[in-house]
Amino acid sequence: MRPLGSVHDIPVGEGRAYAVDGEMVAVFRLRDGSLRATSAVCPHKGGPLADGQIDLRQVVCPLHLNAWDLTTGCSLSGQPEVTVYPVRLDGDQILLGE
Repeated sequence: MRPLGSVHDIPVGEGRAYAVDGEMVAVFRLRDGSLRATSAVCPHKGGPLADGQIDLRQVVCPLHLNAWDLTTGCSLSGQPEVTVYPVRLDGDQILLGE
């Protein structure tokens, strides 16, 4: 598990991007308090997925409105899938990985 920082760094309903081993990972704090993590780069045109709109199920890229399932990484709009990472809380610390 890799610590990324405090969950309080991510407002509820938003995402933040983290550099992890040469990759950009987006961590989302959902409105129900759960966390999800995906690749932070949209495969369509490289948009910043951490800045996208989220709900309890999907993230929508802010550039071209393509959407991905936050649990599976599958595209909901005909684009390539994004990588999904295991993420959890330990106290108030975000931990990425298994």
